[in-house]
Amino acid sequence: MGVLRRLWPQSLAGRTALVLLLGLTLVQGAGLLIHALDRVDLQRFAQGREISARTFGLWRSLVLAAPERRAALLADVDLPAGVSASLDDQPLVPADAPPPPLPALRRYRMEQLAGGGPPRLRPREARFARLGGPGHFMASLRLPDGPWLNLRVEVPAPRPWHSPTFLIAFLVMTAAAAALTLWAVRRLTLPVRALAEAADRLGRDVNAPPLPERGPAEVATAAHAFNTMAGRIRRFVGDRTQMLAAIGHDLRTPITRLRLRAEFMEDDEQRGKMLRDLDEMEAMIAATLAFARDDAAAEATVPLDLAALCRTVLDEAADARPEAAANIAYAGPERLVVPVRPVAMKRALANLVGNALAYGGAARLTLSPPAAPRQPLRLVVEDDGPGIPDSELEAVFQPFRRLEASRNRETGGAGLGLPIARNILRAHGGDVVLRNRAAGGAGLEAVATLPV
Repeated sequence: MGVLRRLWPQSLAGRTALVLLLGLTLVQGAGLLIHALDRVDLQRFAQGREISARTFGLWRSLVLAAPERRAALLADVDLPAGVSASLDDQPLVPADAPPPPLPALRRYRMEQLAGGGPPRLRPREARFARLGGPGHFMASLRLPDGPWLNLRVEVPAPRPWHSPTFLIAFLVMTAAAAALTLWAVRRLTLPVRALAEAADRLGRDVNAPPLPERGPAEVATAAHAFNTMAGRIRRFVGDRTQMLAAIGHDLRTPITRLRLRAEFMEDDEQRGKMLRDLDEMEAMIAATLAFARDDAAAEATVPLDLAALCRTVLDEAADARPEAAANIAYAGPERLVVPVRPVAMKRALANLVGNALAYGGAARLTLSPPAAPRQPLRLVVEDDGPGIPDSELEAVFQPFRRLEASRNRETGGAGLGLPIARNILRAHGGDVVLRNRAAGGAGLEAVATLPV
């Protein structure tokens, strides 16, 4: 079962083609078997008829000929292949020899020669015996005046594939049928492949072009249903974006009023605290709305030099944190063009680099091209921080999740940088995970994958 499972194709086209080709092979084999059996029966019938006719003709000629002319007649007779005759004084078949099967005699009509026809043409005595293979026998027929006609019948086995061009014609026919099967399967499964590619494009870009609604009725119906679903998703994203924009506008209005009122407070200490709280609240609201709204969903996917974008993000991070510029580095190709959403991808990279600088004091970014065709590229951001417990490696991707030891209001953000980066990479068909660089937590690395 394990071998069959490994040989079983993974694709729908491969499985369909394999089943059809196996069915074609079985049908061809059954057809060849039927053809061979029919041809064998036909050849045996033709052989029996020819041998019977010539044997009867030889017997009649010998009976009617003068005794002195019989040897010359026997020498001139043209017998079928596998049949020999001799005129002797003694029979070749002993009187007690077991007779051959009756079907063999009937095939060559020997029982009619022994007991049928006019009395003057009947043999005085007829003996039959087996002779090796199926249908082979000996016959000793005694002429009315005494001598014996001894016959040996060893007809060669029928050849159902006697034609020299039969095998070539069969192989050409089989190859043509197999090619037609493969072409038909490819054409029939092409809409399924197109639907899968359209679904993948929709997962990366909600504004991807619609799927053409043409082809057979079932394919057109599936394409129409897919396009309808994509339209509903686009409307949902648009409605959500519009709603969140309205919520953001409404929330900023009371914050602005509170800020104005705080400016008129006479207690400087309380005024400063209130203004800091309002700043923090405004930053949290902005980050929350940005995370929920996902403005990048409406951004178009375009070819972009990801290597140049990585260097740009690192340069901006070095400008913002001059004290950590020595620990910011890039390793990878000079140029690597991939289809991405530029603004969204820059935001994801900036979040990963900023997270590494804020909590690890370094950001070394390594970009690796795909190792093989249809493989994703890898992007690794390393830091020199203490790392985090293994149990928290996945939990930190939850919105607003922060590790109390380092990620508080004074040193950290709202806990949305990593979730935003993961959402953006997953929207591109990739992902990002965290892992400690070594046992004991000697640094952390963010490993992002992205299809090309």
